[in-house]
Amino acid sequence: MTFEAMWRDLVPVGRSATSGGYRRSPWTSLEAELRAWFAEAALARGLEVETDAIGNQVAWWRPTTPTELPAVLTGSHLDSVHDGGAFDGPLGVVSALAAVDVLRDRGFEPTRGIGVSVFTEEEGSRFGLACLGSRLVTGATTWEAVRRRQDRDGIYLDDAVSAAGLDPTGDLMSLSDVGCFVELHVEQGRDLVDRDVAVGVASEIWPHGRYRFDFTGEANHAGTTRMEDRRDPMLTYAMTALAANKQARLCDQRATFGRLEVTPNGTNAVPSHVTAWLDARCSDDASLADLVETITRQSHDRASRDGTALTVTAESVSSSVTFDPDLARSLAALGDWPVIATQAGHDAGILSAAGIATAMLFVRNPTGVSHSPDEHAETVDCLVGVEALADTLTMLAS
Repeated sequence: MTFEAMWRDLVPVGRSATSGGYRRSPWTSLEAELRAWFAEAALARGLEVETDAIGNQVAWWRPTTPTELPAVLTGSHLDSVHDGGAFDGPLGVVSALAAVDVLRDRGFEPTRGIGVSVFTEEEGSRFGLACLGSRLVTGATTWEAVRRRQDRDGIYLDDAVSAAGLDPTGDLMSLSDVGCFVELHVEQGRDLVDRDVAVGVASEIWPHGRYRFDFTGEANHAGTTRMEDRRDPMLTYAMTALAANKQARLCDQRATFGRLEVTPNGTNAVPSHVTAWLDARCSDDASLADLVETITRQSHDRASRDGTALTVTAESVSSSVTFDPDLARSLAALGDWPVIATQAGHDAGILSAAGIATAMLFVRNPTGVSHSPDEHAETVDCLVGVEALADTLTMLAS
């Protein structure tokens, strides 16, 4: 089955008929369908499929002659953000399977194992912790630390995993025999568009974090309560969102409030509680800490004037990741590809932080848009990416 045929099979799964976006949420019937699709595609290629206790998957192409050489892992994820695009994650999985086809067509025989992986809950869209599957596998977090996390419907993580027919107390994917990891991903920006090239190689991932801002005030009537008598947490939030935008622009960093919950959420009521989530990303760890501290300080100052209160909780913080520079240079030399930084988080960053030699390939996104139905990559560029990944696996698995 060609890249194009696999993509046609995968595109309809979880796609909204109205927006065209995707809601591929982990530990749901849709994810079960995605896991089944991956297993079928892998088995059709004679690969050995393993699924761990929480739904992480890997399909192995074992060398004909048994070896103790460390394996090469590739792949990405299949889950999406709410109303996300088609390419973020799935492009890396489909490209990895297609690269196996290319290698076999070339008559290539690996001297070490090649694994195609699918990590679960990479986006953190359901339980609020990005790269949850790879964090658990690498030991960056523990099951005990995350099992009682709740989704927006109040469902606990361990209950969701069990309801999906998995046993969260079982074994996780082992990376003990993995020597390196290469993740192909659609570019989430316009660097490659500006350079007019189809493929790039990652140099680093900016540090980033997710922070919950809880603003509390006093519920009251929207018509009878004088403006000067209000303790309105929405005002404090609004100033905080504007402050985050200004501070990020001043230092050329990133700050976004993209999710909001309001209580009681009535048109004719002053709210009593506003919860907002800040996504902050910076070029280095110190800049991230400074940016969040500045936004928090200004928010507290505003709260004191509004008669409201503020609590800030860091829900997920990832330090900067520098990918193996020798590996990045070697990959770039295969096709004279540029080496570029990324501001988006990836499973590759988690594996790199765990001490595994890691690299990333990016495929040009002509819109520069991601986490949106407008996310896109041209088929011709995707096929260039498949060839680039096949060349990379040839170099690493020879």
